[in-house]
Amino acid sequence: MRAKKGIISYAIKPSSKNINPLGFGASLRGKNMHGVCPSWLSFILYNPVRKAFTDRERILDESGITAGSVVLEVGPGNGFLTEAIAARAKKVQSIEIQEGMVRKLRKRTLPFGDKVEIILGDIAFMQPAPEAFDVCLLYYSFHEIALKDKAAENIARAIKKGGILSIYEPSIEVNKTGMRETLDLFVHLGLEKETERAGIFTRFARMRKE
Repeated sequence: MRAKKGIISYAIKPSSKNINPLGFGASLRGKNMHGVCPSWLSFILYNPVRKAFTDRERILDESGITAGSVVLEVGPGNGFLTEAIAARAKKVQSIEIQEGMVRKLRKRTLPFGDKVEIILGDIAFMQPAPEAFDVCLLYYSFHEIALKDKAAENIARAIKKGGILSIYEPSIEVNKTGMRETLDLFVHLGLEKETERAGIFTRFARMRKE
């Protein structure tokens, strides 16, 4: 399927209900699978144990996601958080680089209809509509992005003034220095850190666009 203006190149049969980019153009030419969990291992991202030990509602609360939020989710995988976001927010747009994950994500979010839009692509090569989102959620995903500078620029551009960037990273893969480097990228793009914590398993920071 060829890319058209406002439409994304898609490698699997699209659904008009969940693939309708809100001001996004995309290219897969920059597709980079560096460090990404393969779709055939997606069961480790969504299983009863993870659901039992991960408080998804707390993540949404910390990220400032409300019933009126339009949310950009980068790296949703197979939808572990996407379904929780869709149940609460007004709208969620999920950008995922792997076709296999997109297929699983489409199935999981089908009950939410037009509340969820799924884009197959690399955030580093997206062209987001400026200031279109109240919240951007990066859950265990930013460290997997190869072209972090470009990705950060596109993410920062997409967030509304006064909007929130919520970043979660696995402590085992992202150390204190790595997290600081990530935050510095966004500080230079006009976001200010509001809160930060480091736990045994997770590093978290919430930033706001000035």
